[in-house]
Amino acid sequence: MNNIKSILKKSKTIAIVGLSDKPERDSYGIAGILQKSGYKIIPVNPTIDESLGEKSYPDLESIPFDIDIVNVFRKPEDVPPIIDEALQTNAHTIWLQTGITVDDAIVQNVTEAGKTLVQDQCIGVAVRTMVE
Repeated sequence: MNNIKSILKKSKTIAIVGLSDKPERDSYGIAGILQKSGYKIIPVNPTIDESLGEKSYPDLESIPFDIDIVNVFRKPEDVPPIIDEALQTNAHTIWLQTGITVDDAIVQNVTEAGKTLVQDQCIGVAVRTMVE
C-alpha cells in the first residue's frame, strides 16, 4: 500500500476514462470522492459534454494539459487500446478499477514505458484509506 500512497500523494490530476454524468454510476461517485479530496478530475467520455462541472474530452489524446493518473472505468475487453493510448500521455500511472486486470504482455509494456500499473483496485477506496 505504500506505493499506492506515494502515487496518490504525488498526483494532482486524474483523467477518468469512462466517467459518466449519471450520479447513480460508480464512476460518478468515485470521481466525486476524488474531487472532494482535492484532485482535479478530467472526464474522458465521447458521449458527454461534462461531468461534475468538468469539461469532458473524447479521448486521452484530446486533453491539452498534463495528467498524473489515467483511471479506467471500462469493461475489461475495452482496456487494452485505452492502455495503448495512456502510454502516449505523460501520466505516470495507469489505474484499473476493481475487477479489471490485464495480461502479462500489457503489464510488461507499461513497465517498459516507465509507468506504474495498478490493477483491480478502487482508487476511491485507496484515497479514503489514505486520509483515515
